[in-house]
Amino acid sequence: MLGNLGENLTNTMKKLAGMSVIDKKVVKEVVKDIQRALIQSDVNIQLVLKLSKKIEDRALNEEPPKGITPREHVIRIIYEEMVELLGSEAQELKIDAKPFKILFLGLQGSGKTTTIGKLCYYLQKKGFSPAIVCTDTWRPAAYEQLKQLTDEMQIQLYGDPENKDALDLAEKGLKKFKNQKIIIFDTAGRHSNEADLIEEMNRLDKIIEPNESILVIDGTIGQQAGEQAKAFSEATDIGSIIITKLDGTAKGGGALSAVAETGAPIKFIGTGERIDEFEAFDPERFISRLLGMGDIRSLIEKAEEVIDEDIATETMNAMLSGKFTLKDMQNQFEMMNSMGPMNKVMNMIPGLSGKIPKEASQMTEDTIEHFKVIMSSMTDEEMENPKIIKHSRIQRISRGAGVSESDVKDLLKYYNNTKKAMKGISRRGMGGGAMNRLMGQFMNR
Repeated sequence: MLGNLGENLTNTMKKLAGMSVIDKKVVKEVVKDIQRALIQSDVNIQLVLKLSKKIEDRALNEEPPKGITPREHVIRIIYEEMVELLGSEAQELKIDAKPFKILFLGLQGSGKTTTIGKLCYYLQKKGFSPAIVCTDTWRPAAYEQLKQLTDEMQIQLYGDPENKDALDLAEKGLKKFKNQKIIIFDTAGRHSNEADLIEEMNRLDKIIEPNESILVIDGTIGQQAGEQAKAFSEATDIGSIIITKLDGTAKGGGALSAVAETGAPIKFIGTGERIDEFEAFDPERFISRLLGMGDIRSLIEKAEEVIDEDIATETMNAMLSGKFTLKDMQNQFEMMNSMGPMNKVMNMIPGLSGKIPKEASQMTEDTIEHFKVIMSSMTDEEMENPKIIKHSRIQRISRGAGVSESDVKDLLKYYNNTKKAMKGISRRGMGGGAMNRLMGQFMNR
């Protein structure tokens, strides 16, 4: 996420964690590293200078609380100030009316229609069944794209490709779905003229009377996102922002910080192309991951959405304790199938960002299924104690699974590399009791 920003910030925090003495020189060096990382991610220079000055002033002048070392104190200051940069508190989407009407707006190419699908998927996971009204009369095949999306998700859709009156479509859709809990209104995108966007919003707003107007902003436009958010937030009291395309863009930091600076609430972010790569935006969790501290709370919550809670807890405990068997890895694979690419999930774990084994970052669903077939040919004893798997057992397992011996060895190599990485993030290895307490604060937020 956000190109190299996360990697650069994680490296800075690793450097800081390895310092035995924290003096003025070290603080200034760390601040320069943070400045460089943020500017490369297109964050406004004046904002970067303001942030870095606050970090430096606090780091040099504040006394660390009892039980916290100077190094840990500086880490906490960096975390707190960067969270502040992105808006401090998470803003929830509260479904508190029936029907709850959501008006979607966005410039052409911002990813609005795709984002509607992601929000519907998110709402379905929460137990809601949204309906969609298509009022986009400008873009060719807008209705067809939504129909394909809604058919796949079994969501109700109203629209009429022959009707070019967006206001009429909104009225009819509102009447058709008046008994629905949630109605989402898709609108036509514009090119770059915010005045046109605001004008359409105002016309539709009077008819729909939305409970929530959501502006979708393309994260790749960087600092320009702030201008769009400002125009939107000044035009309506009801509003939130979804920033899309944050997977790998070098300008994502600029978009997030520019929007946050306007005070317009960022409620969701798109983190990839998959329909489930979409999450409620929480500055604390987001910065925790960027700094390489991970986000255990998000990981466990996501796991518990898709697998048995007891298995989730057991597997997480095994992963964090370093006591990691093939049975634990099998459970992990079940989690990964439902939770998305393994490298993204592993990056939620404190200390593991940047330490993911090469094999893990390249894992695909096909590879996971292949490994699961191999493990199905192992005995319970082998699954619980992989050390006993020597040549004769490898031969038997390969025959039983219908794979080559090298395939079995690949699985064992992946397991050993993953276990080694897990040991590196066990609590005992995270820097002592004070650091554990500090990390505990982040994880329990």
